[in-house]
Amino acid sequence: MVPRALMGKSNKRKGDGQYAPLTYAMLKSDAWRELSGAAVRVFLELHCRFNGSNNGLLTLSYAEAAEVLGMGKATVQRAFADLVAKGFVVLEKEGNWYHRQAHEWRLTIKPVQRAKGKESPTHDWIKYGLQNSERGSDVKQRGAGVVPFENRRAGGGSISVPVRRKRSSG
Repeated sequence: MVPRALMGKSNKRKGDGQYAPLTYAMLKSDAWRELSGAAVRVFLELHCRFNGSNNGLLTLSYAEAAEVLGMGKATVQRAFADLVAKGFVVLEKEGNWYHRQAHEWRLTIKPVQRAKGKESPTHDWIKYGLQNSERGSDVKQRGAGVVPFENRRAGGGSISVPVRRKRSSG
């Protein structure tokens, strides 16, 4: 016999709660893949504090993160710096140690509710790959900047000779 809760339309999942959707584009980005493990854990903890309308007001002190995540305060501080450098979080309001106020953070993957309306997510992590790919001097590249899709035609160079085992003389 099937329990009544599993029959018909009453088969709704209850109690699953909130979740943190992470897009494949973000997970496969250079910025995400270069994050430290501590930074990923701090990001997920900060994301758990997002309730749909409090982005930009997310608070997580270094001491609280260290206690909750089982890390040292210096590791947490480096993790936040890593998240800021890679564009996943932005410091909206600096905290005050004397008044026991934590920093207020904004997740760049979530919209922000402001007094003048809702602002779209900025996705600053996308810019990290663009900034990181610029190497060398400020001189623009000249000539073809695209690698050819095919290998060069054979004809030039040395002839390839298969390597054979030497026969023993015995």
